[in-house]
Amino acid sequence: MTVVDERIGELTPLLPGGAVITDPDVTESYRRDWARDPNAGRPLAVVRATCTEDVQAVLRWAADRGVPVVPRGAGSGLSGGATAIDGGIVLSTELMKRTVVDPATRTAVVQPGLMNADVKRAVAECGLWYPPDPSSFEMCSIGGNAATNAGGLCCVKYGVTTDYVLGLQVVLADGTAVRLGGPRLKDSAGLSLTKLFVGIEGTLGIITELTLRLIPSQPPASTVVASFASVRDATNAVIDITRVVRPSMLEFMDKTSIAAVENHMKMGLDLSAHAMLIAQSDAPGRDNEREAAFMASVFEHHGATDVFTTHDPVEGEAFTAARRFAIPAVERLGNLLLEDVGVPLPALPDLLEGIDAIAARNDVVCAVIAHAGDGNTHPLIVYDADDADQTRRAHVAFGEIMHLAVRLDGTITGEHGVGRLKKAWLPDQVGDDVIALTRRIKDALDPQGILNPGAVL
Repeated sequence: MTVVDERIGELTPLLPGGAVITDPDVTESYRRDWARDPNAGRPLAVVRATCTEDVQAVLRWAADRGVPVVPRGAGSGLSGGATAIDGGIVLSTELMKRTVVDPATRTAVVQPGLMNADVKRAVAECGLWYPPDPSSFEMCSIGGNAATNAGGLCCVKYGVTTDYVLGLQVVLADGTAVRLGGPRLKDSAGLSLTKLFVGIEGTLGIITELTLRLIPSQPPASTVVASFASVRDATNAVIDITRVVRPSMLEFMDKTSIAAVENHMKMGLDLSAHAMLIAQSDAPGRDNEREAAFMASVFEHHGATDVFTTHDPVEGEAFTAARRFAIPAVERLGNLLLEDVGVPLPALPDLLEGIDAIAARNDVVCAVIAHAGDGNTHPLIVYDADDADQTRRAHVAFGEIMHLAVRLDGTITGEHGVGRLKKAWLPDQVGDDVIALTRRIKDALDPQGILNPGAVL
């Protein structure tokens, strides 16, 4: 028996039967998340935890032996945050799916393995709504959402994951489990540690339970769709709308993403347009129609070539589905490098025009979709991974886009996380002092550096 086998042999009895997986045919599928990092390592084992105690057992074992642990949810991450490490453990929370909804406090206590869509369905049965809605809501886990502080299409009005996390149970690097926050809308007792652990990408602790704030279900939305001859006209319309109202959705698609979606969905989208905006209002009563009419008038004022308004939720959902399908549609054009840069709204036109210039300068295809209402864009760089020069140019463009966002007082990631793919650019945004402070926090909570090493820092 090798040293590695001996280590795993010591771990296996600490967990339920079948929890520790070493079969390379199985562990292969746990080595990468959706970012498909080519530098993924080969773990000693994959552990599929079923409860907090399982996670504690793994981390105590790992801490005693200095073995790195990479937490993993559904593997839908786009920044390489769940990339396996040679000689480490991939700790999956996919089997942790308990849900308890309390309509009286409008909260839900959930385990991290639930899909975002599972949470939405469970709380909807009680007439409640969990708003954060990444485009991948049917395939991303609520634990992964918390780890990256995920956003989504409705965040322009309703906010991101951290705005709905009232409490957590977190297992620290030494195996200690702590409870933070709880089912209280107001709580000023002590440091805001609950917020500290949202968006940490598994580098300070592993989330094993979340207490989520819920709100009443919202009325059906009205939808306004408009096509534009220029990206600047579309983004100027976004700025004018958000000065006056808070739409429940305000999404952008560029010419390349429109064509990719239309090629597969056959919706009759305007292929001559250089930009399309999809806006919604879920305001109550007649305010719904009033806001929709206002947004349509702004689109027309900014030269929209076609404006369509519907108060039919089914029709409106068809356009939302088209926007959600944009990344899979563009992915059919080739390999993707997925960006997630955001800027203050007044800088959105300059960001999108700058991205177009970067793509032209590097001779790469770059489709852009965006949560335009909050300035969060997703440039999708298409390339052929078998073409070395094209791959190099794609990665150059990737870095230039992040530098552009930082120059515009923006961020290198609005909702996908830093992971491993973006950490080289993090100091450019936050500065050396903040990096040093972050390392001090990391060293205090994970002195051996075993929690997701190589991610973020």
